Amino acid sequence: MMGLEGGLYGCDDPAYWRAVLNVYQDVVMAKASKKGKTIALDKWYQEELPIAVSGRKDKHLTKEELRGKFRPRLQQLVATNSSEMVESCTRKAFQLLPDVAAAMTELCKLKAVGPATASAILTSGAPEAAAFMADEAVESLPGLVPVQYTLKHYLLYLDGIQRCVKKLNEADAEQAWTPHRVEMCLWAWAVGSKMQLPSLRALGGEGAKAGDGAEAGRPKKKRKAT
Repeated sequence: MMGLEGGLYGCDDPAYWRAVLNVYQDVVMAKASKKGKTIALDKWYQEELPIAVSGRKDKHLTKEELRGKFRPRLQQLVATNSSEMVESCTRKAFQLLPDVAAAMTELCKLKAVGPATASAILTSGAPEAAAFMADEAVESLPGLVPVQYTLKHYLLYLDGIQRCVKKLNEADAEQAWTPHRVEMCLWAWAVGSKMQLPSLRALGGEGAKAGDGAEAGRPKKKRKAT
């Protein structure tokens, strides 16, 4: 494994997490060399969709957004959901927050929508409440391998993510960490490490112990403002 022993999840240095977040796009671009649509899809999901969803009077997704982007391989099945059903379910799901379990259950009423897709929908409009159920991010948490695409497994994952958010915000003067940001970092770390990405390796921390920010080559731990 490259970098921290035990992986990024055990690190309590927000500066190091921020450095990993800064190489997220590098990882996306490297992955895109094998999958041509990765960059465009990521830009749509990280930038365009959140603006569209949050700009609506009541947060919701349209049938086109669900069918054309989230599940391109299941377009036919997703298409059997009516526009009214998609908008109604997604609107109600956002209204059910912060009860993530209830929101996920509502979304899974849609055909071809399971916990992973439901998590992506919630994260697009409420990154402060949900995290996308990316395999690599889930596998970064202790005790969650193998990944199970169930509501129970997702809630265990989200609980671990939320604990990490709390830990980072308590140590970080910016206090800008959300479940989605943590998930992005875990994904970038896992995928970038597997690909041995130079920009991730350049962060240093080879052989560093998780939670110890004193090693050479690692960002210094920021103190919480008093």
